[in-house]
Amino acid sequence: MQSMFERLLKPPDRSFFLFGARGTGKSTWLRQMFPDALILDLLDTSLQLELTADPHKLESLVGKRSAGAWIVLDEVQKIPAILDEVHRLMELRRWRFALCGSSARKLKRGGADLLAGRAVTLTMEPFCSVELGDGFDREYSLEYGMLPMVQVERSNAADVLSAYVGTYLTEEIRAEGAIRSFPPFARFLAIAGQLNAQILNAQNVARDAAIPRSSVDGYFAVLTDTLLAHFLPAYRPRLKVREGAHPKFFWVDAGIARAAAGLLRDSPDRAWKGASLESLIYHELRVHNAVTGKHRDLAYYRTAAGVEIDFLIETRKQQSERPAHVVCVEVKLSPRWDRRWERAMRDLQKLGGIIVDRMIGVYTGERNYHFDGLDIWPVEVFLSNLHQGNVF
Repeated sequence: MQSMFERLLKPPDRSFFLFGARGTGKSTWLRQMFPDALILDLLDTSLQLELTADPHKLESLVGKRSAGAWIVLDEVQKIPAILDEVHRLMELRRWRFALCGSSARKLKRGGADLLAGRAVTLTMEPFCSVELGDGFDREYSLEYGMLPMVQVERSNAADVLSAYVGTYLTEEIRAEGAIRSFPPFARFLAIAGQLNAQILNAQNVARDAAIPRSSVDGYFAVLTDTLLAHFLPAYRPRLKVREGAHPKFFWVDAGIARAAAGLLRDSPDRAWKGASLESLIYHELRVHNAVTGKHRDLAYYRTAAGVEIDFLIETRKQQSERPAHVVCVEVKLSPRWDRRWERAMRDLQKLGGIIVDRMIGVYTGERNYHFDGLDIWPVEVFLSNLHQGNVF
């Protein structure tokens, strides 16, 4: 069913790692992109046992394929040692490998050969709006997220997300080997689920979950290593005001956050949907940034007085003789734009020491506005402009 949607991510012409949270469509995409490839799924227990015992059998499984042939190893993190053999075969037989997994944590922790730069790294994210096309439903996506399985099984969204967190997430986290006792992690997960798009204070999380601060740091690291969550850093240009330093925490998907928080059976309130909208915009910014190869730094800006701008995209780095350039984006869950919401962006523009190339307000209304250098766009208009390259 996912084949109905064309993904923005394109494969390179050389070996690569493909990472991404479970359920983002990695395996489906690989089969679409490499229909003639040999695909070896390391979730197959017998194959996993065979290659764990003797990684050199990989060469005989590939057989007589010619140089340049593609081989897909799915769930490669199940056998970190096999990367030594992959490296050898890339050099000796000139085969190309697509190495797919939900986490690089086990590979790095085990000291696995990450191919010394011979393979690029890609990330598969949940669907974005342009991939869904006319099927993009903002209200539905704010409530249930953008995971492919949720978008194609809308009548069963709550059950799918519940199973995702209750079964997959539990198994995946335990497989990472970083959780000694699951009950404390379950308490942490319920609290972390409610922190989507919030400034993180790990000490408060530790107190609320009744677990050590060191455990909280480790649990957050597991979520980010398995690509289930991201941290958005605070932008600190050190201008004439004191800036905040704590990062913001975002789940990779608003639906996963809702399931982790145990709120699937309750209607989301306005605050929750506001965080979901901010999370959606962050997701779309990250996808566009990655698939276009722009790789610009994303951040949020907040002063000690609490003045905040949701997103800053640094379009040019600061150098010794010239200031940084940024695009500011403010997001509001409101059908009407209040011009007081512009103040933080305009204040930053006036400070000097940084060049604000563009200011954009995103809201849930229907009309476009332009106020003295600032564009106000409905969500769908912003997303269209973003993916057309008109934002940064």
